[in-house]
Amino acid sequence: MESRRDRLRAATVREITDTARRILVEEGPDAVTLRAIAREMGMTAPALYRYFGSHGELLRHLVGDLFTELTGDLHAAMEDVPKGDMSGKFMTVARQFRLWALGHPREYSLLFGAPVRGAAHREEVDFAEECARQFGWTFMALFLELWRKQPFPVMPEEEIDPGLREELRRYRDDVLGIALPLGVIQQFLKCWIRLQGGVSLEVFGHLEFALSDAAPMFELMLREVTDELGLTYAPPRG
Repeated sequence: MESRRDRLRAATVREITDTARRILVEEGPDAVTLRAIAREMGMTAPALYRYFGSHGELLRHLVGDLFTELTGDLHAAMEDVPKGDMSGKFMTVARQFRLWALGHPREYSLLFGAPVRGAAHREEVDFAEECARQFGWTFMALFLELWRKQPFPVMPEEEIDPGLREELRRYRDDVLGIALPLGVIQQFLKCWIRLQGGVSLEVFGHLEFALSDAAPMFELMLREVTDELGLTYAPPRG
């Protein structure tokens, strides 16, 4: 059973990360300092070191919390899709990812922008990395389910560029640890690059030079990707 001391510590950690997120949203990433968090909470900056060993460790914990929230949103959105509807699942997850990003631009920037300062040279997988893997697995699991139920066309291994082929093999064997044709891995990465790249360009304002509303362009990308995967595109409801 969790002790009262452990509960109090967990509550304080939650308050610290909630405060850090509020400062991030209201003032931007550079304002998320230990001194600013301590001031908001009525604590001293040194007192925060009882909970986090460094500013970087605190930010990594916030990153992990945000990835967990995003992953939960994606899974919650899928609950309304019939189990066998692979087209619906894929489009729902893609659209929910974009909606979360647009609704939380500064949180998205922390997750998918520049790496968190002070987070390099870690010897072990940390909380943020594990939460990021759980997020990434949401998309990989969809691809696996689709491949097993409705195999889509992929490039034969011998036709893949030799340099890319070795990179895909390394990613499959050393990172994913799943026995899949390299063409499936290539298609997964192609789709993820288009989805995340397009969302990032929109969130960071890099499409405003041409588009005041990027939603139709996003839907065009989604239509093209679903065609490649043998899925049936349907426009969003409403």
